[in-house]
Amino acid sequence: MRILVTGANGQLGKCLQKHAGKFQNFEFLFESFQTLDITSQEQLETYFSSKKIDYCVNCAAYTNVEAAEEEKDLALQVNAEAVKFISELCKIHHTRLFHISTDYVFDGLKLSPYLETDSVNPINIYGASKLQGEAMISEFMDQYFILRTSWLYSEFGHNFFNTILKKADERAELNITTEQIGTPTNANDLALFILNLIQTDSKAFGLYHYSNLGEATWYDFARLILEQKQLKNDVDLKATFSYPTKAQRPKFSVLDKSHTERTFGTKILHWRESLVGLLKEVE
Repeated sequence: MRILVTGANGQLGKCLQKHAGKFQNFEFLFESFQTLDITSQEQLETYFSSKKIDYCVNCAAYTNVEAAEEEKDLALQVNAEAVKFISELCKIHHTRLFHISTDYVFDGLKLSPYLETDSVNPINIYGASKLQGEAMISEFMDQYFILRTSWLYSEFGHNFFNTILKKADERAELNITTEQIGTPTNANDLALFILNLIQTDSKAFGLYHYSNLGEATWYDFARLILEQKQLKNDVDLKATFSYPTKAQRPKFSVLDKSHTERTFGTKILHWRESLVGLLKEVE
């Protein structure tokens, strides 16, 4: 089983690399933007033609929500146009596709967790570009898994988890917003979910929500990190409702995972349990 992972230097890509050794019957092709530019149709065509790829896990994305407001063309190029190229080639070469999408396809006005069937209405450029990517896949392909996730973090790269750990070590003052409610998701959990789906050769294709269970604010997330690190009394953590940003963010973007759990018999961890586990691991 040969599996191409695009965007392999991102945090999900690195989590897939971390857990790849547990799947001895898989051959992985880990490609970063430097080795495979997904915005180049020519590069992609050459790559797919020269290798027999059974699965493509597309982790490559433009994910800077703030910068996307000013770099709309680039966000659309990476998150939509490049996804069209990948979808077309996966269709031609009989490659099954895993594609990572986002809770930001929703406007955040709902007061209960979002179902896969709920109406989408992104309120920022990033969310709109990711939604266009979803549309490209469903237009060109049948054998795909689109996985919407939320508030992804891991021990790798630049993310909220690592930022809070760094600030905590520096004993810096932290002003964290309570304005948004969502679910922090450990990228290691998502990586293992994807790899297990490939292992079982699942054919239950379609759109699914995958994030950890429960809901939180960014303040809740930061507070639990400090509590687990026993730094709650050493770091000045303040809750702030309003935090100025260029991009609007959905006020409520918790994803309902019941369809995912029922379909695949998956046990998804609560965000608190998964976060505590990762903190223990990185120590």
